[in-house]
Amino acid sequence: MEYVIDIQEIKKIYQVGNQEVNALAGVDLKIRKGEFVAIMGPSGSGKSTLMNIIGCLDTPSKGTYWLNGRDVSSLDDDNLASIRNKEIGFIFQTFNLLHRYNALENVTVPLIYAGINRNLRYELAIEALRQVGLSDRMEHKPNEMSGGQRQRVAIARALVNKPSIILADEPTGNLDSKTSNEIMRLLNELHQKGHTIVLVTHEEDIAKHAKRIVRLRDGLIEHDYAL
Repeated sequence: MEYVIDIQEIKKIYQVGNQEVNALAGVDLKIRKGEFVAIMGPSGSGKSTLMNIIGCLDTPSKGTYWLNGRDVSSLDDDNLASIRNKEIGFIFQTFNLLHRYNALENVTVPLIYAGINRNLRYELAIEALRQVGLSDRMEHKPNEMSGGQRQRVAIARALVNKPSIILADEPTGNLDSKTSNEIMRLLNELHQKGHTIVLVTHEEDIAKHAKRIVRLRDGLIEHDYAL
């Protein structure tokens, strides 16, 4: 059985003044290649902390995290940055696009960090934008596009390095309901093509697009069920 994400007894403890806060209190989570999983939970449940650990933006205080067969639990910042660029495609609520770059240039950014030559960068970026239905918007800058189009550019950027997982953090949080449904349909299409997607959301109707929901409460998994 091929697990892309294998988290074992993960704990994350923060020091707040002279108090210890257990953001994660011993989480076990396995996600297979090709799954579409939503992570949910109220404020303070640990879902943002878990997302940061899955995305290699933070390291656990205790426990082990295997990402695509590699133990990334205790890597230093440089190694984590390299893993993030190769293994994880990020989609954020606020899009995080560079405003002075057009769509095509925005999508090439992860490839620059990966050391890909210019011609191949543009070839791969054009293909990623085609996948998200933006072939006719490549020269447009973010301020010349709608919110939905900007999120499509962000999804193309997440796809361009052919990552092991796509990590979507509240990807519809800044979009109206019609555009949200369009973006979720696109994520469903990507899932059907074999992409592993981890979606972090507090919206029940958005989570229902996933095939499995993991609910956190007080730093622990309360429910984990297939839809």
